[in-house]
Amino acid sequence: MLPPRLLTTPSTVLSFGCNDPTSAIGLGGDALTLSALGVYPLSVSTGLLVQDTSRTESFFATDGDWVADQARALLEDIPVSCFKLGQFASTDNVAEVADVLADYPDIPVVYAPDLTLHGSDAETEEDMLGSICELILPLCQIVICGPEDAARLAPDDDSVDEGEAEPEDAPPAYPAGHADSARLLLAYGAGHVLLTGAHAQSPQIVNTLFGQQGMLRTDSWERLPGSHLGGNDLLAAALAAFIAQGSSLEEAVGLAQRYAWHAQAQGWRLGMGRIVPNHFCDWKSA
Repeated sequence: MLPPRLLTTPSTVLSFGCNDPTSAIGLGGDALTLSALGVYPLSVSTGLLVQDTSRTESFFATDGDWVADQARALLEDIPVSCFKLGQFASTDNVAEVADVLADYPDIPVVYAPDLTLHGSDAETEEDMLGSICELILPLCQIVICGPEDAARLAPDDDSVDEGEAEPEDAPPAYPAGHADSARLLLAYGAGHVLLTGAHAQSPQIVNTLFGQQGMLRTDSWERLPGSHLGGNDLLAAALAAFIAQGSSLEEAVGLAQRYAWHAQAQGWRLGMGRIVPNHFCDWKSA
């Protein structure tokens, strides 16, 4: 006897990112996170990684037309509740994804910049970062990154209006000026910025949500021992899942941080490198 069909269909999140063989980050990690949180994962590949738990050895960028074709085929068939953006493997990827997102302005966009693929080529990096700032940031409801990546993505530029100076009550885990990096991302058009403190030298991880009106909330989490894969990518996928299921942005930010912290706290050392998250962790009762 066949089991009964579900009376309701799940919300969906469409992820754009690279295929990571470890499934700790990228499309594999997104699919695990979204599934664990009750959301159906859809995916568009922007590239292929040669990667283990220790390092990324090389990557191959998906042709831009293929990126757009993958996305449009899905969007013409399946209602999408939220977009989640991860690694872009080429500037062509950025332009094609931006064109797709611009055609769906009512679907929220969560973006966790991963800038590791282009650090060795200054010219390629400059083109990539410029394209992201110009084309992607204005389409994002929220950008999730650490202060260092925020400053790298949007370096101090006199042509960009940063607004007011950094507030006196800026989180102590951030050196002076890091809140200004969040404001630069907001000045480029991002709706919100969640500035994460995973790489700060402090006993706790401090994550701070900024909006166009200033600082909205600050959350502190115990710093876990060891080195972990996932981080902001895991957090972004969880945030997209909660937004897709109807949570407000601030509520989703709180829930996503709780889930991501427990997924990493209950993670595994599967290989010789970093700890991978346990996407199906017990995060509600812990």
